[in-house]
Amino acid sequence: MTKITQVGCGHWGKSLTRNFSEIGALAGVVDGDPNTASAMSKTYDVPVMTLEGALADPSIDGISLATPAETHAKLAIRALRAGKHVYVEKPLALEIKDAEVLISLADQLDKRLMVGHLLQYHPVFISLRGYVEEGLIGDVQYVYSNRMSLGKFRNEENVLWSFAPHDFSMLLSMVKSDPTVVTAQGASFVTPGIADWATVQFAFSNGVRGHIQTSWLHPFKEHRLVVIGSEGMLVFEDSLEDWDRKLTHYPHKIRIDGLVPVPEKADAIYLEVARGEPLKDECRHFVESIENGTTPRTDGREGLAVLRALNTAETALQKSLKGGAI
Repeated sequence: MTKITQVGCGHWGKSLTRNFSEIGALAGVVDGDPNTASAMSKTYDVPVMTLEGALADPSIDGISLATPAETHAKLAIRALRAGKHVYVEKPLALEIKDAEVLISLADQLDKRLMVGHLLQYHPVFISLRGYVEEGLIGDVQYVYSNRMSLGKFRNEENVLWSFAPHDFSMLLSMVKSDPTVVTAQGASFVTPGIADWATVQFAFSNGVRGHIQTSWLHPFKEHRLVVIGSEGMLVFEDSLEDWDRKLTHYPHKIRIDGLVPVPEKADAIYLEVARGEPLKDECRHFVESIENGTTPRTDGREGLAVLRALNTAETALQKSLKGGAI
């Protein structure tokens, strides 16, 4: 069985630790806080390790990184050079040049490099993308995503980097086209210089348009992905507890036989989706990619595409925060 060491067992790392344990892959834990490491060790009956020890241990196949974003590239490079397959929680890196080094190194050493873009492993999004590819709603015209809630506020990164990578990943995966234009606006109301609201607009080479809105200064949780097509619309409501209502098909159409387009509304159809735990499926996908020698769905190149779009959006966002043109 493939053996994974979890590096970083904090807010998100503890969930990765649990899931790697539940699929039988967890071999050890590493964390800068001895108390956290000890607690994870006792809970999942695995040893506390040092990073150096894990990298030097030939029985460890892969390293899972859930550390601060600014450490991702450096630690992933060390792990790859030590001969380990690497899972990196989003973002892959903060700098494009670092992401390119990681991709080149993984190719050179024939190691799997995977980015934690969780929503790509959500059964509802997988079903939605399948319906789009099958042509259920015709040609995709417009896509938008809202990811908003009250908190958790951060000082080390803004809401764009904290919330939006998942939505960038889903949008780029579904549109299957390079963005030709990426613009952004935002504002910092709580912490000066740290955007707590941001909206990003996209234009793609195939004519599709889209936008992503993120905020941690919002009265309630809203995680919604909407796909508008020429023959209907699909909505993924991730905020809903009721699994049977998470994916909705609106077979609305627009009739154009005169001067004024006329909407032909239809009843909403709730589409059945197989239930699953996205993070467990993501962890399992990483292990299977190691065992089968296959390319992960969210590999380094996918992570780089998301990073390029994020960096472009960040540049525009900073101009907006400084009072630039909207």
